Amino acid sequence: MPPASVSPKRFVAEDYVDGVLSGDRAMLAQTITLVESTSPRHANLAYEVVARLLPHSGSSTRVGITGVPGVGKSTFIDQLGLNLTSDGRRVAVLAVDPSSSRTGGSILGDKTRMARLSVEPNAFIRPSPAGSVLGGVARATRETIIVCEAAGFDVVLVETVGVGQSETMVSEMVDFFLVLMLSGAGDDLQGIKKGVLELADMIAINKADGDNLGRAKSAAGEYRAALHLMKPASLTWSPPVLLCSALENSGLDELWASIELHRVKMTATGEFEERRSAQQVGWLHAMLKDRLVGELQTWPELIEQLHALEVEVRGHSLTPSAAVNQLWSRYLQLRCSAQAD
Repeated sequence: MPPASVSPKRFVAEDYVDGVLSGDRAMLAQTITLVESTSPRHANLAYEVVARLLPHSGSSTRVGITGVPGVGKSTFIDQLGLNLTSDGRRVAVLAVDPSSSRTGGSILGDKTRMARLSVEPNAFIRPSPAGSVLGGVARATRETIIVCEAAGFDVVLVETVGVGQSETMVSEMVDFFLVLMLSGAGDDLQGIKKGVLELADMIAINKADGDNLGRAKSAAGEYRAALHLMKPASLTWSPPVLLCSALENSGLDELWASIELHRVKMTATGEFEERRSAQQVGWLHAMLKDRLVGELQTWPELIEQLHALEVEVRGHSLTPSAAVNQLWSRYLQLRCSAQAD
């Protein structure tokens, strides 16, 4: 007789919490999978787990890292992470992969692009699909940061898909926003949204090595001039422009020292805590929007009406605002009927 199959254990909140706090990497990965889940049956359990982990979080340095395509974000993070772990730090990398707008698929190849850091015992790399969230930030990135901090990681690096106005979402969940750039600033500046430079706490010109060093220095001068024309977000901190080479591991120690100096200065003025508090409120509003959209999607009648309204909007016979009003009125009617029953 073949052996009876054994059903996988169904974890409760205490299993996830105890596993994360004890540093169990398998349970850490499963907990992140739980908070990333879009299944309604996982929602309440995920809320409870994150709530119980929240008091054990908050002590890490959260750094968002973005940059133009080809700037070498993964190589940069791979080397920076190794430098930090060699200094005794524990580093979590949340690398958000772009999801296909056509298939929804995501390559999730960050561990292969950070080959050295992926085998470092004091590092944890979590590739996550961006899904439909604007800017390539996974829906549960904020919760994942909480989970990693509760697991004892004192540096959390959030690698984003690329540069654009949507990177505002990244800056609203990290302590420090780093923009990696290449030389040839004259061309690059034309393609960069002003809003991204305004969000930057630092600009680092990567690949400043070999024959490219002179061009990198010239690019740094142009970026400094561009930043000089912008009003700084804080009177305490003026975003520096530094040179670095992840390939040669040069300039990275100075870069991290500047990130630490930023925290010291912002903490002394109270701006650090203010920024964290504002991010919590932003998290509230983001979760509220997700909850409202999720609620609307639970009504088959609304989904059917939405598809019909999309046809009218596409045919220019109905404005989007009018379509939203109709959909919302129908939702209120359905809610009232449900409550009456």
